[in-house]
Amino acid sequence: MGLMTGFIYDESYFWHDTGNGALFLRPGEWIEADEHGESPKSKRRVKNLLERSGFMNELQVIKPRAATREEIERNHRSSYVEKVKQLSDANGGDAGDLALVGKGSYEIALLSAGGTITGVDAVMAGHVQNVYALTRPPGHHAEKEKGIGFCLFNNVAVAARHAREKYGLKRIMILDWDVHHGNGTESSFYDDPEVLTVSIHQELNFPPDRGFAEHIGEGQGKGFNVNIPLLAGTGNAGYIYALEKVVLPLAEQFEPELIIVAAGQDASVFDPLSHMMVTADGYGMITSIVKNLAERICEGRLVVCHEGGYSAAYVPFCTLRIIESLSGLKSKVTEDPFYESIKGLPTNVLAKHQKEAVEKVISIQSQFWRFLVNQ
Repeated sequence: MGLMTGFIYDESYFWHDTGNGALFLRPGEWIEADEHGESPKSKRRVKNLLERSGFMNELQVIKPRAATREEIERNHRSSYVEKVKQLSDANGGDAGDLALVGKGSYEIALLSAGGTITGVDAVMAGHVQNVYALTRPPGHHAEKEKGIGFCLFNNVAVAARHAREKYGLKRIMILDWDVHHGNGTESSFYDDPEVLTVSIHQELNFPPDRGFAEHIGEGQGKGFNVNIPLLAGTGNAGYIYALEKVVLPLAEQFEPELIIVAAGQDASVFDPLSHMMVTADGYGMITSIVKNLAERICEGRLVVCHEGGYSAAYVPFCTLRIIESLSGLKSKVTEDPFYESIKGLPTNVLAKHQKEAVEKVISIQSQFWRFLVNQ
């Protein structure tokens, strides 16, 4: 019997308190109180769907451990870590730019980063074939010195540094398919040739001044930072084209020993914070491509870490398809229940302007990498 897919979560993740608000703004003046965009609902419902469908029984549930402060400070400044702790110990606050800290959020953020570390350890030890970590708070926006956009500690960056420290890995690939640019991860490794960072995101979304194709790294890290800004309206076909024409050729040449994915399901067709058209089945196809890549080049070592996703109704189905693809198994949820409302959209059509956006990236990165593109 083959190894199972690991699944990491903890009830504490759902207790990180971002307060009330409207999308990402606090209530007040003309903004009526509502649920904050980064509420626990979407992630709790992922866990609920896995349990309700019985698919949780097909996974190896792994309890996360908390990251140590030393592990966090490999990627973040001590003064910033202390700021998060002080806010958490008091009445909460903003740890930077829209990085909300609630009472007790420091300990939960340590457990979130530790969840991704736990995933790395499980994969490296060969206990599971791959891992999905349903972590919260998210992390990929968090810079060394401040939190940004709901993110406190950069879970994937901390995990990558742990993998280098504990296992001596020299080539790690971080693929970020969250619809928003992975600015914090980019900053962490911008001059580092041992970590290939690839961000596929909606152009000019968030942060609006980051994630351009021309941002390629610096110093020895030139060419090891890859941004693939996609145009609004891009669906499954555009994402798959970016993977096949950019990500796969890069990975084949870089030959990572471990792949970590910052997986945001906020490029979905129903997400309120983006304008993309990826479907649940599209996320399944994207994951299959990445899983097959990992099996070819790094013994299947693949850790997928949950980031954004703000459609509480649809994120669970997107994430289920991802986990199905990781495991190679199918759940009882055989059809996307939202299919009838999206079947007429051009989600599986690659438009000319979408293709050209990817080919611009190829042109820029060709000075560092070989690409074989069928025109």
